[in-house]
Amino acid sequence: MTTTVPDGVKAGMTAPTTSAEMLPQKALIQLEGVTKVFETEEVETHALSDVHLAVRPGEWLSIVGPSGSGKTTLLAVLGLLDTASRGTYLLDGKSVLDLSPTERALVRNRHIGFIFQSFNLIGDLSVYENVELPLTYRGLPAAERKQRVEKALERVGMSHRARHMPGQLSGGQQQRVAVARAVAGEPLILLADEPTGNLDSKNGESVMQLLSELHQGGATLIMVTHDPAQARLGTRMVSLFDGRVVQDERLR
Repeated sequence: MTTTVPDGVKAGMTAPTTSAEMLPQKALIQLEGVTKVFETEEVETHALSDVHLAVRPGEWLSIVGPSGSGKTTLLAVLGLLDTASRGTYLLDGKSVLDLSPTERALVRNRHIGFIFQSFNLIGDLSVYENVELPLTYRGLPAAERKQRVEKALERVGMSHRARHMPGQLSGGQQQRVAVARAVAGEPLILLADEPTGNLDSKNGESVMQLLSELHQGGATLIMVTHDPAQARLGTRMVSLFDGRVVQDERLR
């Protein structure tokens, strides 16, 4: 279904249907009218404008758009790394926009796994310790932490590197460790920000294959990418332009 294209949207792009029209079933993520404004003394910048978006459990949503379109801001709002200026954000049916900083940190730790372009591993901790650290913040018993870390490293094929330091690994191996850290906590959603951006083509393909396997195993994945081929590996693709969702395409 295509609605009237908003002012400022490029020709050929279709405006989004509403989230209710797209996904009548209960959504894991529900954004309604989400707007993010960055204010300075001289100017207001609308990074996101009236975003409506719903994501069901088990979807792989690719977010695409030109630089400055709001992709990273949207991912930051979804991951509770930033707050919307107005609108509604329901995560698993619960509102999260008005949480205190402490409550937001708790939700992030328990329910959201992050995979960053720059890996964000701690250089003076071993692979095992990097994966274990978020579980430590959660207060899980040592035996449960050990079980989860070993399982996560096995899933990404890095068990044999558990005692190595990040500096002893290739870029592709470091990103696999970052994926293990993200999935060890068994989050509701995985957020990936240009996960192959710092990798060569071979390692990039390997990481994308790993993400595909995680999705096939039931993971809900939201990925920002500039790569059209990678975007189309998902089940759905959302295009942003000037902070608005201008196209919402079901891929399979």
